Amino acid sequence: MRIIAVEEHYGSRRIVEAIGIPVRAAAELEEKLTDLGEGRIADMDAAGIDLQLLSLNSPGAQALTSAEAVPLVREENDRLAEAVRAHPDRLAALASLPTADPEAAADELERAVSELGFRGGIVNGHTGGRFLDDRAFWPLLERAQALEVPLYLHPAPPPPAVVEVYYRGLDPKVSGALATGGWGWHVETGLQVLRLILSGAFDRFPRLQLVIGHMGEALPFMLARIDQRLPPELTGLERPVSAYVRQNLHLTTSGFFTFPPLLDALLEVGPGRILFAVDYPFSPNQQGRAFLDSIPVSSADREKIAHRNAERLFRL
Repeated sequence: MRIIAVEEHYGSRRIVEAIGIPVRAAAELEEKLTDLGEGRIADMDAAGIDLQLLSLNSPGAQALTSAEAVPLVREENDRLAEAVRAHPDRLAALASLPTADPEAAADELERAVSELGFRGGIVNGHTGGRFLDDRAFWPLLERAQALEVPLYLHPAPPPPAVVEVYYRGLDPKVSGALATGGWGWHVETGLQVLRLILSGAFDRFPRLQLVIGHMGEALPFMLARIDQRLPPELTGLERPVSAYVRQNLHLTTSGFFTFPPLLDALLEVGPGRILFAVDYPFSPNQQGRAFLDSIPVSSADREKIAHRNAERLFRL
């Protein structure tokens, strides 16, 4: 069975330096993030992963100003394309996007897809405190639909004002974890998806496909409640919120390796919209693969999650 992992990260020292804020990783993690060659391939082989879909790790290009973002992102995508060309059977890529300049982001997505062979784009959280429901970003949504490629929405640290209100007052290390991988950035990504739906973006761009990780960023668990409290007669949308989740969204397993959240996702969106992901190197390949092998689903559904859904969505 082919195994495709679709939320697998790499790092860029140039982007980190340009951001100008501490984005630190342990030495071993830093080494894995920056390795786009043999070490990464060896880690994949050890877990039986056939292909990684690479994307720039958070906070990525969304933390750059427009003047910095456009040239740096172009160079970074070119560098990533070289790595993919060196290992075309093992690596594929999502384009970093300079969303501080939405028109440039749309153009870069088209260049990366049409010229570099990338499979979509990656957006890490907010851009200057704004989500993609802001109509300034809709040229990017329109271009993604026209190109028939998905956008992956990945979490990022929340804006400082949000941190100040919701996450201060605890031990700094605890606050930092709570604001990010322990809670905050998951529900913030779910909120960004809800805002996109409620803005009417999917009525305007009905073929647009989004991907979110971490078993749906809490959305499957809340879906019935959301439909109850945000019905079409209130929202003015063409359909219930859950219909957009089931038709315009794909979920991945990244970093979530227990069965209950997967069961909830299966019940709410079905096996045709769930993709395998590890969240490498922040989660180990072996743990993700062991989870995939252990889940109590049919062989047909396991193959959908392992590779068939990714092949269809990303044209791999």
